[in-house]
Amino acid sequence: MNTVEKAFKSLNSNWSKILEEELQKPYFTKIIELLSIENNTNKIYPKQDDIFKCLELTPFSKVKVVIIGQDPYHGPGQANGLAFSVNKGISIPPSLKNIYKELKRDLKIEFPSHGNLEKWANQGVLLINSTLTVRAGSPNSHEHFGWSYFTDAIIKIVSNKKSGIVFLLWGNFAQKKQHLIDNSKHYVLTTSHPSPLSAHRGFLGSNHFSETNRILKQQNINPIDWNIS
Repeated sequence: MNTVEKAFKSLNSNWSKILEEELQKPYFTKIIELLSIENNTNKIYPKQDDIFKCLELTPFSKVKVVIIGQDPYHGPGQANGLAFSVNKGISIPPSLKNIYKELKRDLKIEFPSHGNLEKWANQGVLLINSTLTVRAGSPNSHEHFGWSYFTDAIIKIVSNKKSGIVFLLWGNFAQKKQHLIDNSKHYVLTTSHPSPLSAHRGFLGSNHFSETNRILKQQNINPIDWNIS
């Protein structure tokens, strides 16, 4: 069994059973083959043990909120398997800085000292990138590997099997996933991407964090403590 498959199989969550069928599909075999070839010539982020961290930290049974990113950070030590998140000790990327700015404006949460969003994931925020791996120094380099088939399946499963989930779709890329979501039983909040190029077009001032908690409390679901400090 390939190490990527082993990493998935070893997930201590109910995702491994729910998604087991996906591992048998031809597209997943192709992903494994392409990663094996790439690994022989290039460095890949995140490290293999972290590829499925978003599923490991946020089991299917605990998902309350879904935030969709595009692909992992491609700099040394940055990617940790969670969308928008970086390991402690790594400089906070520009998009995450704007997320923190909106948190402060919306909920008066002070700017955190690090960019590790594991606390959110542990509370039921599925921080999933559409593509789960990337070549070092080369953004979107694994976009053609087929990861989107896998992550789209995850979004559809959450949509089909759960209700009352809050989907936060930031930017055009994430909003293209809207067709995977049954908005008759879920809540979909959209705005611009938090990157410096577009945050001023709606993200800053969107109130998505307070609105998410309002929706959760309306359903008698514990809100998210967005403060990661």
